[in-house]
Amino acid sequence: MKKSSLLISLLLILSLSISGCGGDDSSKIKIGVIAELTGDIPAVGTSCKNAAEMAVQEVNDAGGIQLGEKKYQVKLIIEDNAGKAEQSASSAQKLITQQKVTAIVGPNASRYALPAAEIAETSKTVLITPWSTAPKATLDSKTNVSKKYVFRACFIDPFQGGVLAKFTLDNLKLKKAAVLYDVASEYNKGIAEIFKDVYEKNGGKVVAFETYTTNDKDFSSQLTKIKKAAPDVIFLPNYYSEVPLQIQQSKRLGITVPFIGSDSWGSEELVKLCGKDC
Repeated sequence: MKKSSLLISLLLILSLSISGCGGDDSSKIKIGVIAELTGDIPAVGTSCKNAAEMAVQEVNDAGGIQLGEKKYQVKLIIEDNAGKAEQSASSAQKLITQQKVTAIVGPNASRYALPAAEIAETSKTVLITPWSTAPKATLDSKTNVSKKYVFRACFIDPFQGGVLAKFTLDNLKLKKAAVLYDVASEYNKGIAEIFKDVYEKNGGKVVAFETYTTNDKDFSSQLTKIKKAAPDVIFLPNYYSEVPLQIQQSKRLGITVPFIGSDSWGSEELVKLCGKDC
């Protein structure tokens, strides 16, 4: 229910900070949602959409939001970014300029949140991403200082990658790691690099650091190199839709070491897609 709490918190903030509502309907506050309903991670987008709808129903059933002497109902305007960066940007533009939303929740994945965040910041429209852990999502691309209108409701990669590296060394007692990650994704790339840095600074050794590109399906070349490097553990900071293929192909090559992952594994679909190999 974290996403529900996020939206409720956003609505409470708005009730204290705004004096009017977006759009022509003066009895409603419009909140935009940009979610990955189709594309590569639909389970993530659907859970975001469902949580937002539950939160809005809870608020509206309680009478709405009190602003001054008037109460307002909340209306969600939902956009599917189809798992595409360019669609995320156009969805943000549409919500702001055409739908006149007061604020936006989403997108989730960092590679989709980044372009939407730029549009929101330029338009001075509040955007909160529930799931984008890449630091750049909330940083100005020119000055590297925090954006004024873009926020997140989660930790960031430097925290997550560092904690996982130390956990692997201190708790799992695994001293040699291999990493396979999507070099084209800000999220995957960022957390992979942080994990490697912290892991090696704390006495571990990264024996293989292999990359692929979004939408690749064959990882046999990278996994063969990883097998030859003989790691104690393999880190896959990749999305739930990709990890099953990577684990299945690893098993076919005879790789039997443990796999570890990041928050992008956080969907029950991963185990369903992976089957007996997980």
